[in-house]
Amino acid sequence: MKIIDGKAISEKVRNEIKEQTQVYINKHGRKPGLAVIIAGDNPASKTYVANKIKACKEVGFNSYCIEFPKNVSEDTLTKKIIELNNNEDIDGILVQLPLPSHLNEKYILSLIADNKDVDGFSAYNMGLLALGRPKIAACTPLGVIELLKSTGESIEGKHAVIIGRSNIVGKPMAMLLLMENATVTICHSKTKNLSEITKTADILIAAIGKPCFVKKDMVKEDAIVIDVGINRTEKGLQGDVDFNEVSEIASYITPVPGGVGPMTITMLLKNTLTAAGL
Repeated sequence: MKIIDGKAISEKVRNEIKEQTQVYINKHGRKPGLAVIIAGDNPASKTYVANKIKACKEVGFNSYCIEFPKNVSEDTLTKKIIELNNNEDIDGILVQLPLPSHLNEKYILSLIADNKDVDGFSAYNMGLLALGRPKIAACTPLGVIELLKSTGESIEGKHAVIIGRSNIVGKPMAMLLLMENATVTICHSKTKNLSEITKTADILIAAIGKPCFVKKDMVKEDAIVIDVGINRTEKGLQGDVDFNEVSEIASYITPVPGGVGPMTITMLLKNTLTAAGL
């Protein structure tokens, strides 16, 4: 078993982004800009935003953190996003989720201009991905592809099983894997005989938000296992995969923390550079 070191791979990609950013600055006379909107005082959200702002600084981007109280009105957020859409110094816009419950999340996200949607969540960007010609794709699935390629194992022809069908991970993950010529199966809460399907996977990707859900008896010998889950438990951060059990039979596996997480922010940086027009 080999551990896929997301931190090390992320650092390598960020160094490449840093070099590309300097090329962009020399060509355009300005830094790429990312605006992050956060509403409320969710501690986890604040940590995620701080990490994104820090990452921007490391690679040479301008970053703008726009904070609102948890009782912010939908109208106020709408006006701010429209303002950012029209700001030529802002290349990417990200709304940190979750939003306070009184806000319509889908509506707020739909306001972000397609060319500044660095999360890759808009109908336009998801549609292009479904057609196999993405401009910007969701950050976490993009990071997973980088991690898979880092193993040196070919994705082509492999049977990839994804546990989870969310718009953020499961669905875009499936489309990116199809573009790499994998055969893809998506499983979810209504899937029958789940373990029988997961045991056929050459590549198993868990993204369901249930700590230590995937056990050894659900995994094929020598499978590549990618754990997208990050669950806060009494024992600390845990993934969707029981690492201690599954690492005994997997050929490659990502840890939690230190696996997929670092790559998500790195792909956000990459998407912002793409949105800026490099």
